[in-house]
Amino acid sequence: MRASLLPLLLASSTALPALPASPPAAFRAQTLDAKLQIGYGVAVADIDGDGKPDIVLVDAKETVWYRNPDWTKHRMTGALTKLDHVCVAACDIDHDRKAEVAVGAEWNPGDTKTSGAVFSLSAPADRTLEWTATRQHHEPTVHRMSWVKESDGKHFLAVLPLHGCNNVNTEGDGIRFLGYRPEPDQKWPTFLINDQFHLAHNFDAVTWPGAQGEAVLVACKEGVHLLENRGDAWKPTRMTEPGSGEVRLGKLPDGRRMIATIEPFHGHEVVVNPENPAGLWSAKRVVLDATLAEGHALAAADFLGLGHDQIIAGWRKPDPVSRKVGIRLYVPTAADGSAWKLHAVVDDNTMACEDFKVADLDGDGKPEIIAAGRATKNLIVYWNERD
Repeated sequence: MRASLLPLLLASSTALPALPASPPAAFRAQTLDAKLQIGYGVAVADIDGDGKPDIVLVDAKETVWYRNPDWTKHRMTGALTKLDHVCVAACDIDHDRKAEVAVGAEWNPGDTKTSGAVFSLSAPADRTLEWTATRQHHEPTVHRMSWVKESDGKHFLAVLPLHGCNNVNTEGDGIRFLGYRPEPDQKWPTFLINDQFHLAHNFDAVTWPGAQGEAVLVACKEGVHLLENRGDAWKPTRMTEPGSGEVRLGKLPDGRRMIATIEPFHGHEVVVNPENPAGLWSAKRVVLDATLAEGHALAAADFLGLGHDQIIAGWRKPDPVSRKVGIRLYVPTAADGSAWKLHAVVDDNTMACEDFKVADLDGDGKPEIIAAGRATKNLIVYWNERD
């Protein structure tokens, strides 16, 4: 008998007061682009300095941005390398109200020797025209990047490869997870954040007590690790045991933190790991959904205005139950995060998620979902229209 998708509910062994029923989710889908090649990655930042967040997308052979609110598409770069682009990061790091942008390219996950590229982009006076790309240092299999805030308010670019240099079958040297300090019109110096992981898929820059500036949660073969800048070095702490591919930090109804993951690499399980001061957070691991196919996008945010976070997850291949792709939203039904249920299907088979970001695009205080699809070759904004 085929398993039912509704409800996906895991109950705690300890009886807890039930949370009030969550209000309905209301998302309206708007397709901004239906002709992507792959849609490897998206970022949200103010590109033109008008005070509105724009959308940046790195596709296989170009980098583009869509201007808020008319969503006019502007090309930033053409193909920077022979092989595909793979990731993008955008953030106003010099406080001029206009974002700086970096791109990862030359994507070949099977080549752990010579693949990979990192580029910083320099904007023209008219940011709707093409930008200038400067090649920076790279490690093989460059895969994910993000700007990370330091204690002095400055930012560095964190770049995470998929594999370690010369690795075979995810074994060998550790991944060189590097930080890049931006310098105008020149090569950016790098520093080592960590070199102990093997097969690391994604990371989340987070605020963490005691860390100098933002800390980083990394989803990798060895589980989720927290990396904290303690001044003289980046301290690693293992937070969860199972290998994972996506990670996000969130807030539970009782005020404690949680680490949300998709497990394993390109995995089928959506998991929440509630805060555990006594040890690994995965000791309290709760599986929200075990029916994804190549889960590839994850976020924690308060979409419903509850004062705590809900989880959304996206996947990129037809799942074994519904035979569809899409995005699902899950809500906690216990304050401590020990029980959850599937609350809404945000997208029903029109979005094969390669990446998504969450941001308030229209300034109404309600977060939208901005998703790029691989097999579906589309960019969609899901407007949050809850009451």
